[in-house]
Amino acid sequence: MAQLVALYKKQTDAKAFDDYYASTHVPLAKTLPGLKGYGISAGPVALTQSNSPYHLVAHASFRLGRRHRVGVDPPEGQATAADLGKMPHN
Repeated sequence: MAQLVALYKKQTDAKAFDDYYASTHVPLAKTLPGLKGYGISAGPVALTQSNSPYHLVAHASFRLGRRHRVGVDPPEGQATAADLGKMPHN
């Protein structure tokens, strides 16, 4: 099994980011081959030693066989990676 963690910085327009993320990016991410589980943080993202620069944390787990790897090679991965540049951001 492999884990992928994505950290998204605090946003000027958090609502626009959250709306786009939930309606567009999450459905794309859920098409990734081998995806076993997917979740996002709810509420503030805290760090123990300082103020957090993060708005959202996403985590995904994948079942991987000998010939599989997490990445952007499959078309679903390419579409998900391309969508990162379309999300509202600072």
